Amino acid sequence: MPPVQGLNVGVIGAGFAGSAAAVMLARAGHGVTVYEAVPEPGPVGAGILLQPTGQHVLQQLGLWAPVHASGTRVDRLRCRTPSGRVLFDLPYEASARGRFGLGLHRGVLFETLFAELSRARVMVHLGTAIIASEASGHLRDAQGRLHGPHDLIIVADGARSQLRSQCFAEATDEPYPWGALWFVAEDPEGIFTRELHQVVRGTGKMTGFLPTGQASSGGVPLTSMFWSLPVAALPQWRATGLDVWKQEILSFEPRAEPLLAQIDDPEQVLFAAYRDVKAPRWHNERIVLIGDAAHAMSPQLGQGSNLALMDAQVLSQAVADAESVQQSLQLYQRRRGPHVRFYEFANRLCTPFFQGHGRLSGWLRDALFPVATALPYVRRRMVQTMCGIEQGVLRAPLSLGPGAEHSAR
Repeated sequence: MPPVQGLNVGVIGAGFAGSAAAVMLARAGHGVTVYEAVPEPGPVGAGILLQPTGQHVLQQLGLWAPVHASGTRVDRLRCRTPSGRVLFDLPYEASARGRFGLGLHRGVLFETLFAELSRARVMVHLGTAIIASEASGHLRDAQGRLHGPHDLIIVADGARSQLRSQCFAEATDEPYPWGALWFVAEDPEGIFTRELHQVVRGTGKMTGFLPTGQASSGGVPLTSMFWSLPVAALPQWRATGLDVWKQEILSFEPRAEPLLAQIDDPEQVLFAAYRDVKAPRWHNERIVLIGDAAHAMSPQLGQGSNLALMDAQVLSQAVADAESVQQSLQLYQRRRGPHVRFYEFANRLCTPFFQGHGRLSGWLRDALFPVATALPYVRRRMVQTMCGIEQGVLRAPLSLGPGAEHSAR
């Protein structure tokens, strides 16, 4: 039988996963409608690190050039203590020559993908919060209006997805007790460049600096600065005032002074809280979860945006390769599962070593990481994990060569 063709697809959410999937499926000849709850979505948020996996998807979409032009190359991840002791220094080229990360303002990627929706002739309904799915394939919004029916429904409305809880009772969603304060600073002198630089003390204190490119073409170079903080400590942070916080960051990284000088109001600093979403199954008869709706996790491994883009690519390919919607979703789960499950496991394993109150975890990290990263095999596997291509010890890493097929197929 021929591949399934001419589907009526409904996509809930115009974030990275939803927009990328919508563009790919529309280009393949399917009718696609995107429902976005925000009336006027725009470029918000701080920096992201686009890994080789995410770069690969943008290359397949033909959108790499404009994103690359607004980002900045990141060659390594380096982590040290306030005293200057290096805990690990992981260069991308330890995985393959020419590989790198791309520091990017989140808004650049959003605007690039969102603009492509109209060029791909995707119908977009803004200010439309979908709250329920009907057995008929219709979607119901917050005003009680019905949309559709759709042959395929892609749920890409983020970690707090309403449809996930309605359609996938076995899925769990737990808030992390830790989050992070973020500020995007102008960095015209390039104080922080070419690396994601982190400074840690135990597991309760961590700051980091990510070169973030430019918010617009030809703009001032930016650096995203973050500070780890328990969610419960946020009110105390606000009450204490900026000066105490700034002095603590400077004790970790004195070079941050010009960045911190740009903050004179706590409202300039964003607080990001994270969730841990576990969904044993990502699909039913016609509905599929992708992106954070399927597998939200803490940002320790820097993979959220990249996993979302990979979800979109693998799903669109599964639809192209299958003979029915149900078969395509089964194919998607089978192809995507090993990669995502590895990062869910690795992320939950790593996070307590960087955010927590346990002294033993911090001591073990400081003692073992320098030794482990000095071993060539371990170092290579850690860099491959950073690149987003690992699938587990017993599986080959993903292949990202030009024109190469997704190796999880």
